[in-house]
Amino acid sequence: MATTEAPAEPLSIGEVAERTGLSVHALRFYEREGMLVGPVQRTAGGRRRYTTVDVEWLLICVKLRESGMPLADLKHFAELVRHGPGNEAERLQLLDAHQQRVEAQIQALEECRSIIAWKVGIYAENLARGEAGGLWDPTG
Repeated sequence: MATTEAPAEPLSIGEVAERTGLSVHALRFYEREGMLVGPVQRTAGGRRRYTTVDVEWLLICVKLRESGMPLADLKHFAELVRHGPGNEAERLQLLDAHQQRVEAQIQALEECRSIIAWKVGIYAENLARGEAGGLWDPTG
């Protein structure tokens, strides 16, 4: 059985910055560039008041940006969400393309990690034996 809860109190820009890890400047930028899915409400004095839905969207934006999604793609994604139902296939295509880029980055990093681990092993073995053999020595 679903229960209805009272809506959470609106949050200030500082509170949202703290919850999302975005700076106040970044939050204003996201709003100005149309990367939010709804308009940010304002008090009579003009102060921004965010909802929990705004915070949830921003947390998704943070992860998409941390994973390398270009701002243009994030803005396009927000536009699609704002337009509502009917464009889900385009949203999926955008997210799928991003997921493929992230998967390629992960694979490249795994290859880098493997080479680094191999080299760490060589150095550890040689240092344990007190030898420099097998290590690159520009003077030797």
